[in-house]
Amino acid sequence: MDELKLYTWIAVGGTFGLYFFLAWWARAGSTSEFYAAGGGITPLQNGMAIGADWMSAASFISMAGLIAFLGYGGSVFLMGWTGGYVLLAMCLAPYMRKHGKFTVPEFIGDRFYSRTARIVAVVCLIIASVTYIIGQMKGVGVAFSRFLEVEYEMGLYIGMFVVFVYATLGGMKGITYTQIAQYVVLITAYTIPAIFISLQLTGNPIPQLGLGSTLADGSGVYLLDKIDQVVTELGFKEYTTSSLGDVEMFAYTLSLMIGTAGLPHVIMRFFTVPSVKAARQSAGYALVFIALLYTVAPAVGAMARFNLMNTIEPAAGQNLEYAERPQWFKDWEKTGLLQFEDKNGDGKIQYTADATTNEMVKVDRDIMVLANPSIANLPNWVIALVAAGGLAAALSTAAGLLLAISSAVSHDLMKGVLMPDMSEKSELLASRIVMTISILGAGYLGLNPPGFAAGTVALAFGLAASSIFPVLMMGIFSKKMNSQAAIAGMCAGIGVTMLYVFQHKGIMFIPGTSFLGDMKPNWFFDISPNAFGSVGALVNFVVAFTVLKLTKPAPQEIQDLVTNFRTPHGEIAAAHDH
Repeated sequence: MDELKLYTWIAVGGTFGLYFFLAWWARAGSTSEFYAAGGGITPLQNGMAIGADWMSAASFISMAGLIAFLGYGGSVFLMGWTGGYVLLAMCLAPYMRKHGKFTVPEFIGDRFYSRTARIVAVVCLIIASVTYIIGQMKGVGVAFSRFLEVEYEMGLYIGMFVVFVYATLGGMKGITYTQIAQYVVLITAYTIPAIFISLQLTGNPIPQLGLGSTLADGSGVYLLDKIDQVVTELGFKEYTTSSLGDVEMFAYTLSLMIGTAGLPHVIMRFFTVPSVKAARQSAGYALVFIALLYTVAPAVGAMARFNLMNTIEPAAGQNLEYAERPQWFKDWEKTGLLQFEDKNGDGKIQYTADATTNEMVKVDRDIMVLANPSIANLPNWVIALVAAGGLAAALSTAAGLLLAISSAVSHDLMKGVLMPDMSEKSELLASRIVMTISILGAGYLGLNPPGFAAGTVALAFGLAASSIFPVLMMGIFSKKMNSQAAIAGMCAGIGVTMLYVFQHKGIMFIPGTSFLGDMKPNWFFDISPNAFGSVGALVNFVVAFTVLKLTKPAPQEIQDLVTNFRTPHGEIAAAHDH
């Protein structure tokens, strides 16, 4: 057993032990603790937990990988995903916290005085969350399979088991404390290698500044200019200017932004603090904690791409002998995420943009962050730390999503609609059973995932953007909005988006059932399926306001309710009194 494997087992085993201990120590005794941690979390703690909940495997593993290959165009993820937080903190969280309920569908059901609205909201929430979980499960599988050198499937089963233990045991209370620990693990694991690599390449220990500095080899060339030169020589698009196209950049950013603000597992985190003021503060803290990772990501992406290119072609026209390939290359070949095919039979590796001569047939974007430390020859303990960080990122988000799904089913469907006189004890049992079923379902989808992690996730944002966000906005800022209009809007928004996605990606993502395929000419106004949520949201608003014109406005007592949760003073009954 080599040193690296030993370190990895220590890092992963140690952090998992910590999560289990925290989940057991903070296990939930009541439904209020299970859904909202009893409302007793401080803003600072909540900010960290939101950070971990939010920074999924997609942020940790895929985002820098996307930036590494998309260049400047990859910045839509940075802008969209952080911008959404400002929307959430300003427009949604404080009002929903003041209303004082546990879940998003419950708020929608109260505000639109209708059980139908609540059920439609549950359906939208489950569709968006399930799509999101697929991406997390893939992240868990990739990380486990590489670092513990087990099969991808086996890695997935281990991940499912870990989430099962601490999510069903602890509920929101257990998840909150584990997420704080996971945030610390995740941010350490992300920044330490970045600092090392930045020092190596530019001599500047701060990665954010290193990205804009000159190289440390004394040539006086800037890092970004050098990357542009290296990638364009091989026929790839220039790194610092490649963009996705104007309409697409705008639609993608908007879709990610309002999708963030409509994601149920993030909104739920705001119900765990004692007051409205605390809800606003935790959003502020969360932004700081998230920015710590998000400002490092462009540096990690660019440096990873640079190191990869340099390994394969150390100097212009000199290619690496396949027989002399480094150890990390062999390790990633085992997982099948890196593939080489010697097309011209010269035993050297040619990596170009031209498909006919390119011999690196597969370079999976999702491996860039995980492979980065070993490509840069960093010490083994750093590599082990990154493994633990990637797992922390995937598991913390998966747990938050499973809680959102199980509370939607047990609290909103079963207790709210089907069996109103359920006791608290049986509701707790029900939510634990539902959570177990959803873990099994998520695992199945992880074994047959559509697309790469961040793409799948972007889709979930589109679905949340087109259904949940507009309804919450109209519920808070339009007093007259009635139930018929809200229901029509939600169905239209998510319907249009799903139709567009399935038409391009296959019905329920089953390969071979897509009518139009991924072909560019059939995209509506050049907007890709992943960015279509912004159009879906627009449809939702238009339909809702049209229906409102044709029907009676909401009754007076509902309009008073809205006025009440929009005035700053006097809290409505706190969440934990229910």
